[in-house]
Amino acid sequence: MTEPPDALPRPQGTPTLSPARFALAVARCVRFYSRLPVPALPGEADPHAIPDFRVEPVGLPVAALIIALPAVLVAALAFAVRLDPVLVAALAITALVITTGAFHEDGLGDSADGLFGGHDVERRLEIMKDSRIGTFAGCALVLSLLIRVMALAAIVRAGGLDAAIGALLLAAVTSRVEGVRVLASLPVARAYGASAAVGKPSPKVAMIAIAIGLALAAIVAMLCGLPPSGVIAGLVLGNLAVSILAGLARRLIGGQTGDIAGAAQQLAEIGVYLGLAAGFAA
Repeated sequence: MTEPPDALPRPQGTPTLSPARFALAVARCVRFYSRLPVPALPGEADPHAIPDFRVEPVGLPVAALIIALPAVLVAALAFAVRLDPVLVAALAITALVITTGAFHEDGLGDSADGLFGGHDVERRLEIMKDSRIGTFAGCALVLSLLIRVMALAAIVRAGGLDAAIGALLLAAVTSRVEGVRVLASLPVARAYGASAAVGKPSPKVAMIAIAIGLALAAIVAMLCGLPPSGVIAGLVLGNLAVSILAGLARRLIGGQTGDIAGAAQQLAEIGVYLGLAAGFAA
């Protein structure tokens, strides 16, 4: 089969894991998932090259912590000047959106429009590539922002700054690991899209990313004094929401795209905040 002219080049060769490769993977994940400036590293020929997702998601949990730091700093400053918990949460979520360039929100909106706005696979995928926002996308984005702000505000109100920091870091790590799980477990829906171009994470890479993510999540939960019941509830809710999304994606478009991975991150983040809010309320 001949690739269309606009098809992106796919990664070639067999990737290997090493300490240096891991550090490079962290840097490239920060660069890919956020607007944070990351200079070219030693041995990196092209810092703007398409990431190789067959191996680089192993660095994503650590990169997620780095990406969440601006939101943590904003939350700390807002809390220090005694702003209302809703404002603390709203400013922290705003910092997240700015830091990532609304990267995951874009995926959520496109997924909502595509999955629920098309009548067949081709039309759904076409809608997902359209940059315009439809009714489903608008509703999904408004509800996502509203729920995240209100849930995080409840966490701030109940647990203070430590709880807010813990929630932001925990959600940052575990939600992005859920995105990797979707990429690894579902076939690529669009043969020549960006998801196909960056490569599909192997089960081994996905398991390493998940293991690192869970280890970091446990450390964050302990250091920030998060309620164990809330942490467990958040992880379960996030996993359940992403599993439902994955089932819909498999049935409606035949697999995953980058937009589906972005939507998975958003749903998992919401799940973590809701679980923690419930844990603090118990």
